[in-house]
Amino acid sequence: MPAAPVALPLRPPAHQVSPRAVRWWQLRALLTVVVLAAPQAAVLLFLGGDAPGWLMATTIATLVAGLGYGIAVPPLLYRIHRWEVTPEAVYTLSGWLVREWRIAPISRVQTVDTEHGPLQQLMKLASVTVTTASARGPVKIRGLDEDAAAELARLLTETTQATPGDAT
Repeated sequence: MPAAPVALPLRPPAHQVSPRAVRWWQLRALLTVVVLAAPQAAVLLFLGGDAPGWLMATTIATLVAGLGYGIAVPPLLYRIHRWEVTPEAVYTLSGWLVREWRIAPISRVQTVDTEHGPLQQLMKLASVTVTTASARGPVKIRGLDEDAAAELARLLTETTQATPGDAT
């Protein structure tokens, strides 16, 4: 006879990501601005006075929008992004324009991965990806302190090993 479903409490997750995640998100935004604006600026320099006016306008718009995003959005992300692990589930809350609240029952966890990209390594941050038996995809917790991410991966691994169920 299958076990009765566990009622999970609906509440915001308890933990914030690392404060260093703000700088990480800002650096990512700055790199995006450079990738988008540099080719436009190179064409402007190459063409000099013969450059079309719209190219100057799009270059300025790219810089203003990208830098505005890099200044305004990372502090918002820090205030919104939360996570928590309980013996019953992994909870995440993320997004700034569209907020996503994910709850993954521990019995559905299949794998736990950590990721340290180049900028994350520079900032001593990591991301934890919890793959579940869900069509929605994995639960991701980004911007964690690298030691907290390692401890979270260890805790999730131990918790899922001790939880009955087949993760399907």
